[in-house]
Amino acid sequence: MRLATTSIAAAVALSLTSAAEAAGRHRLDLPGGRLGDAIVALGRQAGVSIGVSDPQLAAEPVPAVRGHLTVEQALRRMLDRSRARFVAVDGRTFRIVARPARIAGRRSDRPAAPSAGPPPPPLVLDEAIVVTGTRRPVRLSSYSGGAYIVGGEDPELRQGLRGSDALVSRLPVVASTHLGPGRNKLFIRGIADSSFSGSIQATTGQYLGETRLNYNAPDPDLRLYDVERIEILQGPQGTLYGAGSLGGIIRVMPNAPRTDRVEGTVSLGASLTQHGDPGADGAAMLNLPLVDDRIGFRAVAYASTEGGYVDDAGRKLEDVNRVRIQGGRAALRLESEGGWTVDFGTAAQRIRGEDGQYADRDAPPLTRESAIAQPFRSDYLLGDVTIRKDWGEVSFVSSLGLVRQKIEETYDSTVFGGDPRVFIQENETTLIAAESRLSGTGGPLVDWVIGTSLVSNETQHRRQFGPVAGPELLPGVTNEVREAAAFGEARVALAPGITFTGGGRLAHALVSGASLGEFRLVLEPLSGPKADRSQTVFLPSAGLAAEINPRLSLFARYQESFRPGGLAVSGDFIRRFRSDDVATLEAGIRYGQPGRGRFDASASVAYTRWSDIQADTVTIEGFPTTANIGDGRIYSLDMRIGWRPLSGLELEAAALLNDSRVSNPAPSIVISPNFPLPNVADFTGRLGAEYHAALADRLDLSLSAAARYVGESVLGVGPVLGEEQGEYVDVSLGARLDRGPHSLSLTVTNLLDEVGNRFAVGSPFTLIEQRQITPLRPRTVRLGWQLRF
Repeated sequence: MRLATTSIAAAVALSLTSAAEAAGRHRLDLPGGRLGDAIVALGRQAGVSIGVSDPQLAAEPVPAVRGHLTVEQALRRMLDRSRARFVAVDGRTFRIVARPARIAGRRSDRPAAPSAGPPPPPLVLDEAIVVTGTRRPVRLSSYSGGAYIVGGEDPELRQGLRGSDALVSRLPVVASTHLGPGRNKLFIRGIADSSFSGSIQATTGQYLGETRLNYNAPDPDLRLYDVERIEILQGPQGTLYGAGSLGGIIRVMPNAPRTDRVEGTVSLGASLTQHGDPGADGAAMLNLPLVDDRIGFRAVAYASTEGGYVDDAGRKLEDVNRVRIQGGRAALRLESEGGWTVDFGTAAQRIRGEDGQYADRDAPPLTRESAIAQPFRSDYLLGDVTIRKDWGEVSFVSSLGLVRQKIEETYDSTVFGGDPRVFIQENETTLIAAESRLSGTGGPLVDWVIGTSLVSNETQHRRQFGPVAGPELLPGVTNEVREAAAFGEARVALAPGITFTGGGRLAHALVSGASLGEFRLVLEPLSGPKADRSQTVFLPSAGLAAEINPRLSLFARYQESFRPGGLAVSGDFIRRFRSDDVATLEAGIRYGQPGRGRFDASASVAYTRWSDIQADTVTIEGFPTTANIGDGRIYSLDMRIGWRPLSGLELEAAALLNDSRVSNPAPSIVISPNFPLPNVADFTGRLGAEYHAALADRLDLSLSAAARYVGESVLGVGPVLGEEQGEYVDVSLGARLDRGPHSLSLTVTNLLDEVGNRFAVGSPFTLIEQRQITPLRPRTVRLGWQLRF
């Protein structure tokens, strides 16, 4: 009896909770005009997904809706006098369908006209196909550029355990080096400069919400727990994002605090790595409404241990390359009566790698010989505040972020059997970035955005070299960049379904640098212990998009971006390196929408001209340095096909073909003309499959499989870094069983136990003596459990 009473009470509580969630009120300010535009605004403001079953309904006129309303109340007011009605799929998913036709008089006896075939697939206008990285919401089908949106429920991201390598595994257009977590560089569509992290700015801009994650530091590799979606905009993106977006931008959108409900998750996992040590991971998320419909708090904490799998025969140690990661995020949201929203956020992560991630190419698999341990560490801290206000047709966003990032790396510099020697490199970065912008729709423009941006970045590079017991302090450098910019972009309707996008960014950068410690000058005009210069650039953009029909669209785009120069260390010398810039012309086609309908496809071809390429490289002795290596050009072809032959089954094929060359090498760089740019394979392809089925009431099964091939590339430029890498296959499998709030998952990575070579160096000082590889993590099986409440 007690059990029955408890069960009934739990069921009643669950139903009341569901009802309360569905009835949650939101401060809404929805524009009048097209139903499609109003739905996009409602989905963004209320955090729900809304679909339209008939493309013609998207053009229906609807009135403006404002007030403290539930989604259902807003939809009723919006659709009251239209030809449409809404259907609630669940508390956060709605569909807009046509109202049943009213037939006056008696029914006709004439036979119905034969059907012209199945109805067209729905035109979905929810967050899944809206690009917000354009600084205002733009439907993917009308965006004049290459873009990918990966949802938080994607099998590669669902566990949250992985960082940027989840995107590398998911999208052929994204590539990475593999020195270790917190030390890598990310590249988009073949725009890759070098293998090492030094003085130069990243080619890919990375953002957490509105906040820039790094400037001239490696990818912080934040774990992707509790993420709503990730947007990848292929570059350049100079107009909207300024310096450092040569390859494009990656924008991680975390789940925002909710002010209307308590929710949370707890997850645990254990893994076994063949030929290596076991691993473990755990995470928790909690969302609390502190003041109902006014203040919400959301926090995530996580920790993981990745077991080592490389043996060091020289020191007679096994599985030396264990990595430990701890981190978390927290956010506080304040919502006012007047419709203002203020978000405070913070993120922190600590990475400790016990040794290098590499093996010797000519030794037994997964083994090497080194004289000393080569640990690395990364400490990352971020704080930001974002203010928003939406007046319906006009929106305002202002953000301020502060980032501190510190990376310390140790390299074995012992050569030819001599006494153990060590090289220690420490990079410490402070980044402050602020941006304010207005965006809107209506009037003679389809949409527009204008804004200002301020960036201050300071990086200090310190180095030590010599005997392990007492290495000497070598010359170092500090680089400072101050950048102020004003930008704007607008779309104009040239004809029904055809839009032109044009914009520009006027940026002024003040670059200064100075040596740390003693130095010697290089005997050339651009040498010296200090460097101060300013640079003013204008970065234009132009794009054209044509929606031929609701499922087919074409686009073309031209855009530019740049990176300021600075100072670098070369041995005992200080030298300057110049700014570089890129210009890209691309054209593409999209058919259908990812995840919608039976079939979708997209393809784009791009040509990139790259002048005065900056590259972090190494000297003949192995010391890291930075130099301009020459000019370059890149041809790329990006393709994706999605097919859903059966209910619940989705198949996908994607590929990137890349042809890059250093067409005009600098005289100081010993390479032949037409040498390829490093770290991006000539071909990368992925085949993926997902299957979802409801086995019983509240019992769901999800299966996934993927095979990824990475073609040939080279480590870097110059005689020391000409090692080949790539040419491997990585196969993964996954299964997930959801029963109510509980989930069990089983994943297998590197199913074929391929050794491969993701990055052909561990220590540049011993590269001449010992050819090296960075192998894939061996076959790893992980069992996970998650509780949602």
